[in-house]
Amino acid sequence: MKKLKSRMAIIVLACMLPMLSVCVAVLIGGAAVGGYYLGKDDRNPGQIATDSSITTRVKSKFIADKYVDAFDINVDTHNSVVTLHGDVTNTVAREQAEKLARGVDGVQSVENRIRIVKPVTETEVPEEKAGSEEAGS
Repeated sequence: MKKLKSRMAIIVLACMLPMLSVCVAVLIGGAAVGGYYLGKDDRNPGQIATDSSITTRVKSKFIADKYVDAFDINVDTHNSVVTLHGDVTNTVAREQAEKLARGVDGVQSVENRIRIVKPVTETEVPEEKAGSEEAGS
């Protein structure tokens, strides 16, 4: 199942990569791309494009990795500094995500803000929720 999910994610990412060049062209025209606005961002259009490329390459490495779930980790890049956000269930995934991000060409540093959280099981449903389900029956 994980292999299928990884393959689907790679296909989606591969389809999105050609759009990156279109985004850069739109950005240079003054439109917003990825939450950044030309004129309101301290970076020049070339740096914004470089940062977008770094983010895409980091996410691609996450998708291809067996320890990291790319959907659990958000990647932000600003002036070639990558910041990782998200929740994982073990230190292996956290450390592997940082290692993969550091290995991408152009990355100056990585700020790892990934939290390790305990996975929730079905038996750990909060009492309020369990009580409301019984009341609804």
